[in-house]
Order: sequence, then C-alpha cells, then structure tokens
Amino acid sequence: MDQSLERYSRQILFQHIGKNRQKILMNSTVAVIGGGALGTVSSSYLVRAGIGQLRIIDRDFIEESNLQRQILFDENDISENLPKAIAAQRKLQKINNKVKVEGIVTDVNYSNIDELTKDVDIIIDGTDNFETRFLINDFCIKNSVPWVYGACIGSRGVVMNIIPSRTPCLRCVFETMPQIGSFPTCDTAGVIGPIAGIIASFQVAEAIKILIKDYASVNKNLLEVDVWETKLRQIDISELKDINDCQTCKLNNYEFLDAEVGIMTTFLCGKNAVQVMSRNTGKIDLRQLEHRLRSISGVSCNAFMLKFRVKDHSFTVFADGRAIITGTADSSTAKSLYSKYLGM
Repeated sequence: MDQSLERYSRQILFQHIGKNRQKILMNSTVAVIGGGALGTVSSSYLVRAGIGQLRIIDRDFIEESNLQRQILFDENDISENLPKAIAAQRKLQKINNKVKVEGIVTDVNYSNIDELTKDVDIIIDGTDNFETRFLINDFCIKNSVPWVYGACIGSRGVVMNIIPSRTPCLRCVFETMPQIGSFPTCDTAGVIGPIAGIIASFQVAEAIKILIKDYASVNKNLLEVDVWETKLRQIDISELKDINDCQTCKLNNYEFLDAEVGIMTTFLCGKNAVQVMSRNTGKIDLRQLEHRLRSISGVSCNAFMLKFRVKDHSFTVFADGRAIITGTADSSTAKSLYSKYLGM
C-alpha cells in the first residue's frame, strides 16, 4: 500500500471507502464552525480520517466546565489562557501532522462567513445558537455548499444533513428563530458528554458520505438520539421541501446573510454572558487597550485576549473587537458596558 495511505489502512478496508475514496477525503477541505463539545469531537475524527484541510472556527476561550465534554482541551490549556480554536489546532496537529489544520479565533457573522468558509467542501455545525445556524444555512443554500446540522442538550441530540437542491434546508424544518426561553439550554437542562460524542460521530459519518458522494447512503431524515433513555428515532422530513414555501431554499430570501450593519449581540449558552461585537470594528491592539484600562486592577493580556473585571461583570476582549461579558444575559446591558469600557 502507498505509504501515505498506510495510516488509514483500516478505514480503506471498509467496503464503502477504499483507496480511491480515501484519496478524495485527503483532497477535501472541511470547516467546523464551533469548537465546543460537538466541534472538538468532530474535528478529532475528521483529522484522524485524513481530511486534507480542516478549518476550526470558534470565538470563545476555554473554561474549566468545558473539560467535562470538550475532548481536545485539558487543564494546561486553561492555565495558558488559550482560545478554543488555538488549543484545538495544536492538539489536532499532533494527532495528524499530514492534515493542514487552521484554528481561527473569531465570531462567524454575515460579514465574514464567505471569507472564513471559502473553498470548503462541507461545513460541520458545532455551534450553540440558532442565529449562527440560520446564517450557515443561508450561506450554504446560496452557495450550494452542503452542511451537517447538529445539536445536543441534556441527554438528547439531533443530526440533519442539508444538501442544497437535494434535501430540505434548516428553515424548511424550523421556519423561524425559536423564541428566547422556548428551548432548553445547557444552562437550564445541562448536558452530558456521551450525547455530544454520539451526535458529533454521526455528523462526521454523514460528512464522509457526502464528501465521497455516496448519496445513496446519506441519511435523508432528522435523526434524534436520547442516550439516557437509549432511544433512537428517525423523523421523515423529506416532504417539507415540497410543501413549504421556504424563505431560504424556495424564495431565496437570505435574511441572516443580508443582515444590517451595527452592533451584534449573542447570548452564550450556560454562561450568563453576552457576546458583543461591532460589525464595523477592525483588528484592535490589545496591548494598547490594556494600557488604556490601566486604572482597572487585575487587567491581564496575552496575544489572543484581554481580560478584566468591573464589579459583577467580567470582560474577555479579543483582537477582532469582540467582547464576551459575563454577569448579564441582557443585550442592552452588555452593549452599554461594551461602549463604556471599550469606547466602541
């Protein structure tokens, strides 16, 4: 066997892959949006499977509570104050140095999704909010890029393939954004590690099928798994593509991709925190900002982020102008604090 294929020998022996399809995988580029529980598991399996290029994109930093389910991180990453994308890149590169791994520390939004996912063959959903998922859906339908939706909470999770022109899209199933408070979150319902591992494993299996164009084997249903109750259910969604006047895949109305400029806020699952970002902000000088905030005690800064605390609120500021403000779930309060201390 070709020496470059030897490490994938057991995968190549699998009747649905073989040498030729393994080479397709080795020439594929995948973007994983979100480096949390789903993203770390899916990235690990993709790199081990021999994907040619992997881009893992995440806006967040590592906290101790992440270690329960986010398998690429350890306590040393926390002590080094590393963003998830950077820590993930380092670990993934050690797993397989033949794969080009790029960790990108940023928030995915309407203004940068095109650049961040340029030339990818598929996108894997590792996010924790519907706003970003609807944005991914808009982008993928408009640009004919397949993606694999995944979500988990408590002991339950779901997976769905979205292949433009072949399957229903996310908005065929969820026509509008869920109302705040209508869905459980990891803050209200918790989440256990095994369900994240199972859902991410299904996502990678489906992504491999799509990449090698084994469409006959691709799951056409919405898959629902409950690892605690030991239940697996397939929900037939095939008719939704024909019976709904979907805003995205039928009417080509890309509401999330065509968002207006201004301040963006996103409530972060399980953290009593809000991410605030100005769409007009370029890269900022963290050291300069550290100097400007010198009157506040306890300011710390490295090449990736700046941290400080004011009364009941903690700030983590990234070089792309984003700030994660903990101690509030109110977007107006977060915007006010952002403006007050960052001057933007």
